[in-house]
Amino acid sequence: MNELKLAVIQSFLHWGDKEKNLKSFSAKLEQVGEVDIIVLPETFSTGFCMKQAAQYAESSDGKTMEWLANQAQKYDAVITGSHMVEDNGNYYNRLIWMRPDGTFESYDKRHLFRLAYEQNYFTAGENKKIVTLKGWKINLNICYDLRFPVWCRNIDNEYDLLLFVANWPKKRIDHWKQLLKARAIENLSYVVGCNRIGIDGTQTDHCGNSSIISPMGIVLKQSIKEEIIHITLEKKILESVRNRLQFYKDADQFEIKT
Repeated sequence: MNELKLAVIQSFLHWGDKEKNLKSFSAKLEQVGEVDIIVLPETFSTGFCMKQAAQYAESSDGKTMEWLANQAQKYDAVITGSHMVEDNGNYYNRLIWMRPDGTFESYDKRHLFRLAYEQNYFTAGENKKIVTLKGWKINLNICYDLRFPVWCRNIDNEYDLLLFVANWPKKRIDHWKQLLKARAIENLSYVVGCNRIGIDGTQTDHCGNSSIISPMGIVLKQSIKEEIIHITLEKKILESVRNRLQFYKDADQFEIKT
């Protein structure tokens, strides 16, 4: 109950090529080893080709979901990452939390990236999603959500780990690195950010910097190359920080309107 083992897969994504991406991640998963959670980037099966959402989005029982279920069962680990989903005529950038038994939770991206007009293609989510695993509470988020501290606020220690999957561009990578640390410090929480690497179909460059941050804002792991980042998080470290620094007891009370 004290430890949580993660594998964060920082990878190049093949633009609009679902078959090639799933094949690539299948090969990478063979190298992961025994972990509790495997984290994949945002829109891991297609890349961030939102303008083609009507072409690439799937139903809740589509090919990507089938692949996630099979891989989670095969490796006896939760697998999480986002993909494009069509649901009742709307399109969503949806993060899936797939368990080994085939059950899953989902989170629809709340903040749609205005600079790329993501709001023109996807419908925004309305609800937070906090899941539990081995006694850990994990708050699921996608990319641009990182810029919104109110949305990410850890109210009364409702979560232990704040997780982001992303396609964060190289030209604003300093924002990514600093905001991940800020979210950890202000929320007294571990933070994990999984980013992609490489140039996408819009010629936007991505340089990774997938990171694991301690509750004190210390960078525990960070990478700029295509690789699998392993780390074991310890609950006793988190509890020690919260016992010493009880800042959350002085936090302002508020409600988020949807």
